Amino acid sequence: MSELSRLRWRCRRGTKELDLMLEGFVLSQGKSLSSEELALFEQVLDQQDDDLQRWLLYGEPVEVEAIRGMIQRVREQFLNR
Repeated sequence: MSELSRLRWRCRRGTKELDLMLEGFVLSQGKSLSSEELALFEQVLDQQDDDLQRWLLYGEPVEVEAIRGMIQRVREQFLNR
């Protein structure tokens, strides 16, 4: 299984909105992400669904500083499509 396929699988969260945002980001940006950016995205996927919903869907502040920028990128990708 390729790295991007594995990430797409991990994007399936059980919430349609999160699935669309996360998987959409991988499909549109995945091939251009550096290894550091892929590691940050993996950290995003390690977060709890409730937190991801608050940050991605409702735009609430991200308490985890390390992934703040990646959360913003995912959110902007979805909002600007």
